[in-house]
Amino acid sequence: MESDDPIALTRKVQELTVLYEISKLLVSTSDPREALDPILNTLHSKMGMERGTITLLNPATEELNIEASQGLTYLERQKGRYEVGEGITGKVVETGKPIVVPRVRDERLFLNRTGARRDMQKKDISFICVPIKNGVSTCGALSVDRLFSEKTSLEEDIRLLTIIASNVAQAVKISRMMEDEKNMLKNENFNLRKQLKERYSFYKIVGRSNKMKEVFQMIDRVSTSDATVLIRGESGTGKELIANAIHYNSMRTEKAFIKVNCAALPEMLIESELFGHEKGAFTGAIARRLGKFERAHGGTLFLDEIGTLNLSAQAKLLRVLQEKEFEMVGGSHVIKTDVRIIAATNKPLEKTIIEGNFREDLYYRLNIFPIYLPPLRERKTDILFLSDFFLEKYNKRYKKNIKRISTPAIDMLMRYHWPGNVRELENCFERAVLLCTDHFIHSYHLPPTLQTAEASNTAPTGSLRAAIATFERDMIIDALKTSRGNMASAARLLNTSDRILGLRIKKYQISPGQYR
Repeated sequence: MESDDPIALTRKVQELTVLYEISKLLVSTSDPREALDPILNTLHSKMGMERGTITLLNPATEELNIEASQGLTYLERQKGRYEVGEGITGKVVETGKPIVVPRVRDERLFLNRTGARRDMQKKDISFICVPIKNGVSTCGALSVDRLFSEKTSLEEDIRLLTIIASNVAQAVKISRMMEDEKNMLKNENFNLRKQLKERYSFYKIVGRSNKMKEVFQMIDRVSTSDATVLIRGESGTGKELIANAIHYNSMRTEKAFIKVNCAALPEMLIESELFGHEKGAFTGAIARRLGKFERAHGGTLFLDEIGTLNLSAQAKLLRVLQEKEFEMVGGSHVIKTDVRIIAATNKPLEKTIIEGNFREDLYYRLNIFPIYLPPLRERKTDILFLSDFFLEKYNKRYKKNIKRISTPAIDMLMRYHWPGNVRELENCFERAVLLCTDHFIHSYHLPPTLQTAEASNTAPTGSLRAAIATFERDMIIDALKTSRGNMASAARLLNTSDRILGLRIKKYQISPGQYR
């Protein structure tokens, strides 16, 4: 019986060994394609098969290329390109059926395109080619050479190679899925970074005042360098926005941008957050943790509210700035780092130094390239541009159709001293958009802080008659703006006659032509 045949038993043991080793190869690598060459080497060493190739179909070019080989030089491998249906390999891919050539020298379809079989006229070489199928479609072919022998069972070779080809098909499918996912993530990452760069382009920072133009010039000059930047300004002036603009317009834009609010971190944990800690460094440190400096390697680290750092953390930060190295909390290993530092503060650091709460040497290390952001009260000309920007932003967010800001509301915005700066102005407009039920932001939509005489510097003066005249004048100007200087349309909006409106315009010395 066949089971008693020692040659057959030896063959089966060899096949099982080959299948086991190939399975190990496929599961031992993160990219299954890396196992293709070792698979062919296993067939050569364990089954005595010479010159093997795995040829895959390129979906983009519809061309068959040798993906892996055994017994071929690099140049021979590069020659192995076929069209579907061309030669034996092309026929196998076209039909999805295996082909066996007992003696290749007698087969006209055998192309020997690689030129590797220079001895095939001297030796009897058998060629076996089986399809690599992904479901019902054929995505390639697995082929091997064998020295022809009457004792060799080519049918058994086909059976073994077909099993291996099905494993290769799964490996190719997984590899292509991984490649597609990798490309998708790469494209998504590229698009997100592009959007971030566009979003934080300093040309899109709202501001046309002379002081903001100076800030833009400073950003332009420092962005392409690796210089440490210290952004100074009151709370709410947009220091983080400037830090974003510097990073996303720098040479480090492809690397990480890590933000740390030093004021928000507990004093006991700030060193761990910045520099990381080793396992067991303190109670609760159950595992090693990377700090912000390691995570930002090659990129930018933004330290907001730098003036709140304790003296111990300041000493470590100074070392990083000077030596470009640090140690984890509880660690002894020196870690090198390449990080650009952008710091920000709303505190007068010079006063903090005198009080003994900030290191003078650290101050000079941070203050290499200072950028001062002026408060909103010093850039009054930007208030209207910022107001229009926030009105459009919250119009879109809350699906409103508010077209403009009324004159009394503009006057109120311009008179207010804005202690909360740009952040307060944005909050003010979000509230106003939510309250507004028509197409105009009116003064009564603004927060009460802007409407008090003390806050807005609009303490009542003069008589009631004068106040009524001012209100009437503002209404007429609003109507002329809406009608683009057309007096008849303005009269209809105010529900009055052309004659009365004309008298009021003459009384208040208003020029309708300037609103056209």
